[in-house]
This record gives sequence, structure tokens and C-alpha cells, in this order.
Amino acid sequence: MSAEGVIGANAEVTKGEHARMSSFVGAIAVADLVKTTLGPKGMDKILQSVSDPNNMRITITNDGATILKSVPVDNPAAKVLVEIAKTQDDTVGDGTTSVAVLCGELLREAEFLVNQRVHPMTIMAGWRSAVVIARQALEAAAVDNSADSVQFEQDLLDIARTTLSSKLLNTEKDHFARLAVDAVLRLKGSGNLDYIQVIKKPGGSLADSFLEEGFVLNKSFGVGQPRRVENAKIMIANTPMDTDKIKIYGSRVRVDSMTKVAEIEEAEKQKMRNKCEKIIGHGISCFINRQLIYNFPEQIFTEAGVVSIEHADFDGIERLAAVTGGEITSTFDRPDLSTLGECSLIDEIMVGEDKLIRFSGCKSGQACSIILRGASSHLLDEAERSLHDALCVLTETVKETRVLCGGGCLEMLMATSIDQQVPQIAGKAALAMEAFSRALRQLPTIIADNAGLDSSELVTQLRAAHARGEKNSGLDVVNGCVGDMWAMGVRESYKSKLQVLVSAAEAAEMILRVDDIIKCAPRERHER
Repeated sequence: MSAEGVIGANAEVTKGEHARMSSFVGAIAVADLVKTTLGPKGMDKILQSVSDPNNMRITITNDGATILKSVPVDNPAAKVLVEIAKTQDDTVGDGTTSVAVLCGELLREAEFLVNQRVHPMTIMAGWRSAVVIARQALEAAAVDNSADSVQFEQDLLDIARTTLSSKLLNTEKDHFARLAVDAVLRLKGSGNLDYIQVIKKPGGSLADSFLEEGFVLNKSFGVGQPRRVENAKIMIANTPMDTDKIKIYGSRVRVDSMTKVAEIEEAEKQKMRNKCEKIIGHGISCFINRQLIYNFPEQIFTEAGVVSIEHADFDGIERLAAVTGGEITSTFDRPDLSTLGECSLIDEIMVGEDKLIRFSGCKSGQACSIILRGASSHLLDEAERSLHDALCVLTETVKETRVLCGGGCLEMLMATSIDQQVPQIAGKAALAMEAFSRALRQLPTIIADNAGLDSSELVTQLRAAHARGEKNSGLDVVNGCVGDMWAMGVRESYKSKLQVLVSAAEAAEMILRVDDIIKCAPRERHER
């Protein structure tokens, strides 16, 4: 009995070849969507929101994860590619486009093999063998310089430059690579990116961006308060400080004279005065609140010589609590249970025409802030995304210190290793292994195509170089030739490359395994 005769009327079943073809078409279409953004000469995409006609916000980016997250897809296989790009972005930060493109190329090869009557399980068996060989080639090519601090810092700089070379920050990649490496090395291996604050300030050029040691808060001091506090004791709070107005909710008060109204106002003020005195009694010199601070409590703090900062965004006070060693407080009756933050200096700095508050010498010496400057908000948003990718890759490299050559070198090395093993494999699995190596060689081909170069000529030269044993050879897209990637300083993180290989193979295998697609509406609820 067929499935159509069993399932409900609102369900739809796509079976066999049609289901597999639908999966292939959807996944390959998504891979082709981001394919032109791959490599240092990749193109950008404009993403335009059309949900609100009055606010048609645009995003200009070539980040694979950002593009795929923004594009609504209905095809189930296409959603798998979107998910692996997100996972790559969350795990490593870089390689989001590579993982989607490699998965698409694997499925393109699988489609050709399936049309030749090779069973999907045979293809998957060959792919698994190819992944093992490719992984061994990666491990053999990896270099670990963690024992030499100077060389390891140079490796980090090279990885940051390579990551940024395919981004908007390409023109200032040396400057931003140094910013990113300095920020990550301050973390001393913790990998907690919350300690690195990125602040965007329109104006100036990208080259004006700088790293500020300590924590920078995009707020200002209260009126009439000192602009410099040394050896500060900081209370970070999330509490209402606006009860200097009458707020009696859910009740009615009837009075027979304005004197009674004044008494109620005075009672409200006294309540706020008592609260402020409790806060000041903690022995603090700076009070930072998540919520607003109205004029009356601000006046009390000013008279007591305490600096007050209002309406600090939630992310800001979370980070500030982490870097100063304090805790966010909501009640003030027990000073012995409150943990205050500490820093050696709080002062005001100017960035462009704006005033920011800087916290220097924080209890956690790992804190720093990167101030991004640029001509427009779109430029700054893309610069922040690019810098975030570099920071993520660097923090992962500090944990997994092995590095590899970039520029299509590793893809060709893995493909060559697989091709060398194929003659020893009997059966149709060898066809799948050859298909896997062809898919890997497509990545340098796409990089060359995106740079406007003759990909056929360059990739055959690169293949010949690897056959001669020149294992560091890769594509020099600036000069349009094959070059030594290690000598050129084109480096990539071992973890990033391994994640791309494994994730793309697993996702392609998952899609290839599909033989039915069942679409069904939620079961209707029948009222009794």
C-alpha cells in the first residue's frame, strides 16, 4: 500500500529520485549563491529587508553566514547548508563560505554518480574513506609554533591578515590584524570575547580605528560631577532611580489641600534619599545603573562626591561587571553581601565629536576596547563582522595552536593525497573518492575565477606543483600565479580547516541519504 493512501489529505510526499533531485537542486543553489564571495577577490552582496516598507534596511556583506541567515529558504536541504554555515560561524568564526561551497560541490559530484547508477551508500563509503585520508594530510601538514612566542605571534598576525584579506577590511588588514592580535593576546588564553568591547563611531576612516586598553562605555557623567576618578570603587546596579515623582499605581488618593500633595511628594523624596544614602554607604566612588537616574538622586550623588552613570546598556554592564570584578546589585540593605568593582582610573576621552568613559587598570587586566571609525553605518557594521571573524579565529588558534597554509594549498594537498590512494581501492567506492578530490579542487578553481584569472591554467599548474612535492604551493591571486604560501605568510587555522572538511562531508552525506520528503501540516485540534 502506498504512503499516499495512509497519510492525511494535507500531507505531501516526494519519493525516490524526485526527492533526491529536489535536495540536490536546493543545496547546490544555496552554495552557488555564496560561491562568488569566496576568496580575497570575492564580491559583496546587498541584503535588503522588505518586511517593513517604511524601513527598508540594507546590509552589505560578503560573510557567508550573514548572507545565509538573512535569506529565507523553503527547501529542506538548503536549510541544512544554512545550519552548517551557522555552526561554522559559532564554532570557529571563519570558513562559513568555504563549508557551504564545499558541501555544494560534493553534492554536485554525487548527483553525477547517482545518475550513473552508483548507490548512495557506496558513495558515502567512499567519502568516509576520503575524509580519513584528507584528515591525515591536514595533520601531517600542520605546524605548531606555540613553543616559540615570537614565531607564534607572527603566525597569529598571518592568520588575521589571511582572514581579513577576503573582507571589507582588506585595504587596512595589517592595521586591523595587529589590533585583533593585541586584543586576543591580552585574554591570556581565556578566549572570553566578552572582555573585548567593540564600539562603532561614524566619522573618520577605517585607519583611524584604535585599541584602547581598559573598558570604554558609550555614556557620559552626570551634570556637575568630576570627570576623573582614581582608585575607583564601582557599584554596578539594575534598580529604579526615578521615584522623585508621585507614582501610586492601582489606587486613588483623595486629598483636601495641596499641602497633602506636597507631603506625599516629600515622602517619595525621602524614600529615594534613604535609598541613595544606603548606596553611598557602601563606600563607592562611582555608581553605574542599568536604568535611568533622575535629577533628584543624581543631585544627591553629586553632593556626596559620587560619580553616577545612567542607562548603561545591559551588555555594557554585564561586560563591565566581568572586567572590574563586581556583581550587578539590585538591593542595598546588606553592604557585606555586595561585591564592588575596582579600577585604577575612570576618565573621559574624546572619539571624534563624542565623549566616552574609559575604565583603565581594571581588576581583570584582560579587558580592552576596539573603537571602529568609518564613513557610514553600513561600513562600520561590516567592519565589525569582519573583525569579529578574525577575533574568533585567533581565540580558537590560541587554544589549538597548529597552523596551515592557505590560498587553496590545503585543498589541493588533500585532493592529491586522496588521488594517490584511489588506485589501491577496489570497487565503486573509488569513484566516490575521486569525486571527493574533484570537489576539493573546485575551491581553488572558484577562488581563481572570482579573481578574474584563468582558473584552468592556474589549477593545473598548482596540481603539477603538488605532484612535484611542492606542498606549500597555492594561488597568488594578486600576481596571478602559483606561489609559496608559507613564504607569503598566507596562513589558516588548523581547527578552521578541519571543521570545514568534516562539516561539509557530514552535511553532504546527510542530504545524500534522503530518499523521501514528507511535508505535512500540523494536526488540527478538534473542539469538544
